[in-house]
Amino acid sequence: MTLPARRIRRLGAVLAGLGLALAAGRVLADASPYVPGLGEIMSLQQMRHAKLWLAGSRGNWALADYEVDELREGFDDALSQHPTHDGVPVGAMIQSLTPGPLAAIGKAIEAKNAADFAKAFDSLTDACNTCHRGAKHGFIRIRRPAASAFGNQDFAPSPK
Repeated sequence: MTLPARRIRRLGAVLAGLGLALAAGRVLADASPYVPGLGEIMSLQQMRHAKLWLAGSRGNWALADYEVDELREGFDDALSQHPTHDGVPVGAMIQSLTPGPLAAIGKAIEAKNAADFAKAFDSLTDACNTCHRGAKHGFIRIRRPAASAFGNQDFAPSPK
């Protein structure tokens, strides 16, 4: 018994698709999960640091609160994924330098206190620069943003 040419082509296509699916499954099973590099994490931290200042300095406490939480998550990622980088105990430095300033920023945000926010923000900035020097990257110096790099975002508080 012979199969019509159309059925043979369809069967060939199904078998080819099955082979591709099996091969893709094998590749996916062998693939390691993506882990961002420390530089990628820190670039995001720099963005969050800037957005935190832009929000807090304008009294947008809801956005500032969001950004400080994002900073905490980013530091947690750096700590868990890169506890040591090029022989430098980055995780230990993060654990020792950031909790105090982040807590102070959180308190200032909760109190909606601009002066305390600025002081705590500068303390966080100093912690960042201390860590960079300790990690032999003192050429990376963080500061308050002089202007917004985010022209597409309004940092003023939302109208009520």
